[in-house]
Amino acid sequence: MLEKLKELICQYVEVSPDEITLDSAFSEDLGFNSYDFMCMLGDAEEEFDIEIDENAAAKSRTVKELMQYLEGLD
Repeated sequence: MLEKLKELICQYVEVSPDEITLDSAFSEDLGFNSYDFMCMLGDAEEEFDIEIDENAAAKSRTVKELMQYLEGLD
Protein backbone atom coordinates (compact mmCIF):
# COMPACT_ATOMS: atom_id res chain seq x y z
CA MET A 1 0.00 0.00 0.00
CA LEU A 2 2.86 2.39 0.76
CA GLU A 3 4.15 2.37 -2.80
CA LYS A 4 0.69 3.12 -4.23
CA LEU A 5 0.22 5.87 -1.67
CA LYS A 6 3.57 7.38 -2.68
CA GLU A 7 2.42 7.37 -6.32
CA LEU A 8 -0.76 9.24 -5.36
CA ILE A 9 1.19 11.76 -3.30
CA CYS A 10 3.56 12.45 -6.20
CA GLN A 11 0.60 13.34 -8.42
CA TYR A 12 -0.18 16.30 -6.15
CA VAL A 13 3.15 17.61 -4.90
CA GLU A 14 6.56 17.87 -6.42
CA VAL A 15 8.54 15.34 -4.42
CA SER A 16 10.17 12.12 -5.49
CA PRO A 17 8.89 8.86 -4.04
CA ASP A 18 12.30 8.38 -2.40
CA GLU A 19 11.75 11.52 -0.33
CA ILE A 20 8.49 10.21 1.15
CA THR A 21 8.79 8.34 4.43
CA LEU A 22 6.21 7.05 6.87
CA ASP A 23 7.01 10.03 9.09
CA SER A 24 6.56 12.62 6.32
CA ALA A 25 3.96 15.19 7.36
CA PHE A 26 1.57 16.11 4.57
CA SER A 27 1.62 19.88 4.99
CA GLU A 28 4.98 20.53 6.66
CA ASP A 29 7.20 18.07 4.77
CA LEU A 30 5.36 17.41 1.52
CA GLY A 31 3.72 20.79 0.92
CA PHE A 32 0.09 19.68 0.70
CA ASN A 33 -2.70 22.20 1.07
CA SER A 34 -6.12 21.05 2.25
CA TYR A 35 -7.63 21.04 -1.25
CA ASP A 36 -4.88 18.83 -2.69
CA PHE A 37 -5.14 16.50 0.30
CA MET A 38 -8.88 16.05 -0.17
CA CYS A 39 -8.44 15.46 -3.90
CA MET A 40 -5.80 12.84 -3.15
CA LEU A 41 -8.24 11.11 -0.77
CA GLY A 42 -10.74 10.89 -3.62
CA ASP A 43 -8.12 9.23 -5.79
CA ALA A 44 -7.24 6.88 -2.92
CA GLU A 45 -10.89 5.80 -2.72
CA GLU A 46 -10.76 4.75 -6.36
CA GLU A 47 -7.29 3.22 -6.18
CA PHE A 48 -8.00 1.06 -3.12
CA ASP A 49 -11.76 0.59 -3.74
CA ILE A 50 -12.71 1.91 -0.30
CA GLU A 51 -14.94 4.62 1.12
CA ILE A 52 -13.10 7.27 3.10
CA ASP A 53 -14.60 9.44 5.81
CA GLU A 54 -12.89 12.70 4.85
CA ASN A 55 -13.22 14.15 8.35
CA ALA A 56 -11.55 11.12 9.90
CA ALA A 57 -8.86 10.93 7.22
CA ALA A 58 -8.13 14.66 7.54
CA LYS A 59 -6.86 14.01 11.07
CA SER A 60 -3.95 12.10 9.54
CA ARG A 61 -0.90 14.33 9.74
CA THR A 62 1.68 11.84 8.44
CA VAL A 63 1.88 9.23 5.72
CA LYS A 64 1.96 6.53 8.40
CA GLU A 65 -1.21 7.81 10.08
CA LEU A 66 -3.07 7.90 6.76
CA MET A 67 -1.84 4.45 5.81
CA GLN A 68 -3.00 3.04 9.16
CA TYR A 69 -6.39 4.70 8.67
CA LEU A 70 -6.74 3.27 5.14
CA GLU A 71 -5.63 -0.22 6.21
CA GLY A 72 -8.30 -0.15 8.92
CA LEU A 73 -10.98 0.28 6.24
CA ASP A 74 -10.26 -3.08 4.58
